[in-house]
Amino acid sequence: MMTKKRLYMDVHVIQTLPPSNINRDDTGSPKTAQYGGVRRARVSSQAWKRAMRQYFNQQGAEENVGIRTKDIVNYVARKVRALNPDLSQDVAIAEAEKAINNAGITTKEHMAKALFFLGNSQADGLARAVVSGKNEKADRKELQQIIANNPEIDIALFGRMVADAPELNTDASCQVAHAISTHAIQTEFDYFTAMDDLLAEDQTGAGMLGNIEYNSSTLYRYANISVHNFAAQLGEKEATVAACKLFVEAFVNSLPTGKENTFAHQTIPSFVMVTLREDRPVNLVSAFEKPVRTSDENGYIDISIDRLADEYIKTEKIVLQPEANFYLKLSEKSLDNRLGRESINLSELLSQLGEAISSHLEEVGE
Repeated sequence: MMTKKRLYMDVHVIQTLPPSNINRDDTGSPKTAQYGGVRRARVSSQAWKRAMRQYFNQQGAEENVGIRTKDIVNYVARKVRALNPDLSQDVAIAEAEKAINNAGITTKEHMAKALFFLGNSQADGLARAVVSGKNEKADRKELQQIIANNPEIDIALFGRMVADAPELNTDASCQVAHAISTHAIQTEFDYFTAMDDLLAEDQTGAGMLGNIEYNSSTLYRYANISVHNFAAQLGEKEATVAACKLFVEAFVNSLPTGKENTFAHQTIPSFVMVTLREDRPVNLVSAFEKPVRTSDENGYIDISIDRLADEYIKTEKIVLQPEANFYLKLSEKSLDNRLGRESINLSELLSQLGEAISSHLEEVGE
């Protein structure tokens, strides 16, 4: 599906986290960043994209989701045997590996050298090529087209890089920012002990000692999709609209799982805003360059939402007025119509968003 007109979808979220360590560095400490001269809590974009892909797997159809693995040979070989059960496992693996190698992907001992992002429909296509005998070196271009064409939504969104075969690269249609706290944070330590249940009565002391670093924060989260590029990748208006809605749903509902059993950090966003723009995407993190400060009674959520709404209005001095804006909040604090009409719930927001994107794509197609 070709589009002549640009359309960008910005997604903004304010979400509070209790004491937790959902994304840690190589030393086990919660990730942080310096911004506005103070230390902020940080959750990497990689961690949240992983959580979103898991949400896609749980909520989306299998044919719309890719698999990221080194074990692509066995993955394709299983599909080959499903098409031709008469083939032995060894033959299926050998022929699948031949197809993968002849497409330009290097393997060693039936494993790719690096993680490879392969869509379900693309794996099906490779399997059909194997069964029909079109997996030779002479078929390289056709094999590469199978892998490059019809990307699943997560491959189209997050992209794919193949060092051995740049022809198989897929440009990402979305960008996901590292989430940072709207305020300064201090890391704390939880000192804990574990007792031996079978400790003799005449023995004392803990069976284990340890400590865990954690912090609590109110996060600003941001992501965007280049909808016109996404539509060109997927090729269908209905698929694009459904995928954009699923992206927002996943961004809102997903959560990295680091130390979840220790801290049970299962929160939901306090504020969600989705903006459609024709000129360029806009990250509103500048609203929090000056860290939010609050008294003990007020917390950070309402002030952070206020800051975000003000920054949204300020951006109109530089960028074009958005095509559409949708938001919802859990807070009862009024925003004085600064952001337009509030959606009743996430379902209504997604419905309104889908209609707006569909209408835009229809105009482009005329």
